[in-house]
Amino acid sequence: MSNRDTFEDRLENQAKARQALLERARSKDPTNDPDFAARQEARAAAARLREQREEERRLAKIAERARAIADREAKKADKINREAEEAKNSLRRQIELLASQKATRDARYAARKARKK
Repeated sequence: MSNRDTFEDRLENQAKARQALLERARSKDPTNDPDFAARQEARAAAARLREQREEERRLAKIAERARAIADREAKKADKINREAEEAKNSLRRQIELLASQKATRDARYAARKARKK
């Protein structure tokens, strides 16, 4: 650019530079590339597969949590059943003990009565 350039020359140069920049940008535009659609489809397919894998992982986590909860509840039920069985056995032993003590007492009472006669 020399000092002799007029304002109109500068405007014209600016317009040419802008046009050249636009042309360069258009030439680099990926939509003009013949493989662009194929790449876009491949990216979309990869995204769909990724989402599908993530959904499968989420479902697997949910199923694992459900199994863990079911196991925990089964263990609780088993514990409750064992405790109930132990309580029944303890009660049965206590009843047997009381019955044997009563029988022993009755035998002593009967022996005392027999001695007095």
